[in-house]
Amino acid sequence: MSARPVKHSVTLKGHRTSVSLEAEFWEVFQKLARDRGQSLNDLAAEVDASRAGDLGLASAIRVFVLEAVMARAP
Repeated sequence: MSARPVKHSVTLKGHRTSVSLEAEFWEVFQKLARDRGQSLNDLAAEVDASRAGDLGLASAIRVFVLEAVMARAP
């Protein structure tokens, strides 16, 4: 597991923003976007729109990834 999160850029509502995620979360997030036929920006926007107001985007993406992985587990 990577020790430190790495910043990645995404565009939400026409504005660039960065999100710091560990490599493992970012890789699974990319795979989920590919599997769903979405761009990373579209999937990030979907996660952004569904998150609670006090939850940061990086945390929301981690929870999204975790829930997706758990849903696929037997």
